Amino acid sequence: MLIELVIGAIKAIVIVLLVLGLSGVLLWFERKGAALIQDRIGANRAAVFGWGRRLGLPNLGLVNTLLADPLKLFTKEDFVPDGADHFLHGLAPFLALFPILIAFAVVPVGDTLRVAQRNVNLQAAHVDVAALYLLAVIGIGVYGLALGGWASNNRWSLLGGIRASAQMISYELALGLAFLAVVVTYGTLDLQEICRLQGGVWFGWLPRWGILVQPVSFLLLLTAGMAESKRVPFDVPEAESELVAGYFTEYSGGKQAVFMITDFAEVVLVAVLVTLFFFGGWQVPWLYADGFHFPGPHGVFLPLPNYVVAILQIVAFWLKTVFFCCFQILVRWTLPRFRYDQLMQFGWKGLLPVGVLNLILTAFVVVIAGAHY
Repeated sequence: MLIELVIGAIKAIVIVLLVLGLSGVLLWFERKGAALIQDRIGANRAAVFGWGRRLGLPNLGLVNTLLADPLKLFTKEDFVPDGADHFLHGLAPFLALFPILIAFAVVPVGDTLRVAQRNVNLQAAHVDVAALYLLAVIGIGVYGLALGGWASNNRWSLLGGIRASAQMISYELALGLAFLAVVVTYGTLDLQEICRLQGGVWFGWLPRWGILVQPVSFLLLLTAGMAESKRVPFDVPEAESELVAGYFTEYSGGKQAVFMITDFAEVVLVAVLVTLFFFGGWQVPWLYADGFHFPGPHGVFLPLPNYVVAILQIVAFWLKTVFFCCFQILVRWTLPRFRYDQLMQFGWKGLLPVGVLNLILTAFVVVIAGAHY
């Protein structure tokens, strides 16, 4: 029992550090990507004793984003406006971040790894109803935004918190319908099992990934997920041109940094969900537990040790995740923001009916076929 607890704690710490580290890298990618799109240089000034210049290396702004700016934020004075609720004002950023971080506890980054005569499941916590767990913890995140807006004693913050609550509640319906369609298709709530069911190939070469059987759910989950993360074109709760900075107008220093980390952690979570449900998760085409089985008339087999297979699965999972993270950031700098009424109409009159029809059609096909995916 003690060994299981230690292994579980190690897996949880590793995945949290990976998510936080990837969030910082995504912040750098967003700053430099925005600069390139807008024909600017972007972050490029801060350096560590000029070592990059001495070696003739370009300053890409990594020091600015990953060291100088966080150091500046976390050492700034913590400002709380007059009339604000000090306890809730301090609690709100962490209440927004915590549900996102614990959502990664049930994310499988690989199948199983054989270590010292023990099969280690590459998932921090194995939960049979992990898909339901994800929906539950994602829904909790709205409390941090609403409390942050309300506790700041600022009308713009309050409006931002109200907008965030309305938006997240509206788009959670479409997100839940996309989840349900996937669950009905695979016949399980276990994320690890969903990944395993996407293994193998069709016609000898085509991976059996979920995007091929649930393309509508893919579009629903990606769109609703971006709305849940409050990114452009769904950044109505922040809307700098209307609400200054929305629900975190009155935040500075470390608490503002926590809200910023939350935004990018949500981007990572959406990318993880898309990868798990529609792109095989940790599955690599033609890679099985014993090695590669390449298709063809002669069928080449390349045996691999268990640890090599596990490494390839982990790398494949994070490469897919990073790809969809970058995609969301590029969308942010490509599309304009919705108006608030457009945002609500798109959620209730657009995504919701499509999600209901897709779920009905999925259930009909499963019943007619007499079996799940």
